[in-house]
Amino acid sequence: MAYVPGVALLVALVAGCSAGSGADDPAADSKPGSPTVSAAPPGKYRTLPESCRTVPRSTLKDLLPGVAELPEKQREKVYEGTALNTFDTDRKVGCRWSANAPDASRNVSIDLERVVSYDPSVSDDDRADEVYTKKEDAAGLAPGANGATPSSTVAGSPAPKPGGTSSGSPDAPATGSPSAAPSADTAEDLRPRLLEGLGDAAFLDDELARAGSAAQHRAVSVVFRTSNVIVTVRYTEQPARITEVPDSQELQEKAQALARKLAETLSE
Repeated sequence: MAYVPGVALLVALVAGCSAGSGADDPAADSKPGSPTVSAAPPGKYRTLPESCRTVPRSTLKDLLPGVAELPEKQREKVYEGTALNTFDTDRKVGCRWSANAPDASRNVSIDLERVVSYDPSVSDDDRADEVYTKKEDAAGLAPGANGATPSSTVAGSPAPKPGGTSSGSPDAPATGSPSAAPSADTAEDLRPRLLEGLGDAAFLDDELARAGSAAQHRAVSVVFRTSNVIVTVRYTEQPARITEVPDSQELQEKAQALARKLAETLSE
């Protein structure tokens, strides 16, 4: 029986294992010409701004008239706003400001959501577009002028939601109201619709409904997407007098102006 030195035996065993390891080699499983799957690019935004500081005080003064007349401590408390409670401020933030004036109660709220795709084949932007599209569909926008115009029996009046009334309903004053039906030239502009020039996609919704047995309550929402962030602006008003109807055009203009300010802030 031949004698094999210990070192020579060890070298032989290692060589044998190396020769038989082809099945475990990743390169052995790869097929010539097989495509390489690359992860989809991440979204533009990795964080979100501090929501209660994104709206300038000058804008809040315009949205919440009457606050300037409050005592200093109350005024400062209103302008500070109330932050939305969330578990992850890198993914979702929001803030709300409320004010009661002799003529009406008004509320402003903003909501920012950063969408992240956990599917490497789907980008954050594409996933955010899916979330935005669901919100747009939920608003019930139908094809028509300016991209979307729901049907309405009263020209120039945003279509009523279930359980609500349009500004041209019997409950609304026929004349003398600041929200009397506009002319045919501006009728299309006041209906819920898609918006242009705001983020990557945007829409406006306008809902008028009674708040219990009190005065009529109008809520205007502007929702837009910029890359992987979805922003919702909501501006509401409830007049003190039951015979008054909130001015749709004024609320829409101010809500859109705030949404555009937020879009500029995010792009900085």
